[in-house]
Amino acid sequence: MSETIRVCETGLVYRNPKPYLRSRMAYHPSLVKLSDREFLATFDLGEAVEALDYHTVVARSLDGGWTWMVEGPLLASTPPCTTHTVRVSRMADGTLVGFGGWHHRRDPEAGLVNRETGGCVPVTLFLVRSFDGGRQWTEPEVIQPPLLSPAWEICHPVVELADGRWLAPTATWRGWEGENPSGEQAVVFISDDRGRSWPAFSRTFDGRLTGLSHLEQSVLPLQDGRILAVCWVFDMRTGETLPTRYTLSFDGGETFLAPRLTGFWAETCKVMQLPDGRLLCVYRRYDRPGLWATLVELEGERWVNVTHTLLWSGASGCSRSGGRGVERLSRLTFGYPSMCPISASEVLILFWCQEECLTNIRWLRIEIS
Repeated sequence: MSETIRVCETGLVYRNPKPYLRSRMAYHPSLVKLSDREFLATFDLGEAVEALDYHTVVARSLDGGWTWMVEGPLLASTPPCTTHTVRVSRMADGTLVGFGGWHHRRDPEAGLVNRETGGCVPVTLFLVRSFDGGRQWTEPEVIQPPLLSPAWEICHPVVELADGRWLAPTATWRGWEGENPSGEQAVVFISDDRGRSWPAFSRTFDGRLTGLSHLEQSVLPLQDGRILAVCWVFDMRTGETLPTRYTLSFDGGETFLAPRLTGFWAETCKVMQLPDGRLLCVYRRYDRPGLWATLVELEGERWVNVTHTLLWSGASGCSRSGGRGVERLSRLTFGYPSMCPISASEVLILFWCQEECLTNIRWLRIEIS
């Protein structure tokens, strides 16, 4: 029997209810399954992607992901002159953990990123926790990074390993004037005490010699104990996306193999493992328009693409249009999928997208055979 991916249903988690009155654009969803019927989503809202009111909110579904209600901001208060973004995951004991960053906005007339240098405003990393399914959250705990960087990418939630250690995927980012003392590298911070300290890190993708950025990495513990990381390779100098790479760790994230090619060009690719061991990759495709899914088999260290399917046609990703690298990133029109299994053969996917001039959070239900 041929292997297929079929879109069953689609709908909206969030769409600006009064676009005639105010601008509300939604980005970067995280999706957590709390029970067979209850799902939690967090995503970012703001007047624009770099607006001064940009913040993360919580939404909940009590009917298996069909309908959603926005409950309000995730953080009760924030430091003055900051905006923030948070990615949320669920630990084995049921605790929800949010991995976030405050962006320090000293100039109200400046965006997050310097268009001339590709540098970012200063970023402070933090964790928040919820012990009641995302209804209440602890005060933020500031993270002291194990290496030096003026700014950081918030690309993925915290990952819990079978031995109880936590990995926090991130990447260095140059400062406002273009300084980057640690060079371009994607890393995972490592915690042995459930996020109270992060004394160590390992490097997943290294761009220190090439100058290439490795964005939006997805980090996944596999059923056999290995750890998989997949990234979007981007040249900030030219705005070019390069073929997608993956790497594996055999020692609990302490070290990773030299990266290899996946065989597709993906941006903001996220990965989950199905019960039968196959991988499901969902991403904005670079060489063709739309949100795509690929079924993958890992044969040892070898990546084998089984089938590709268009999930949502939408608009072009816009990352191939002219301009500097940062300008191309700011013109993207959809992406950042987040996934949860519904059953052995069904998966719920959230992603952000522009439709009819509004930026929404959309859900898809897909069936895999």
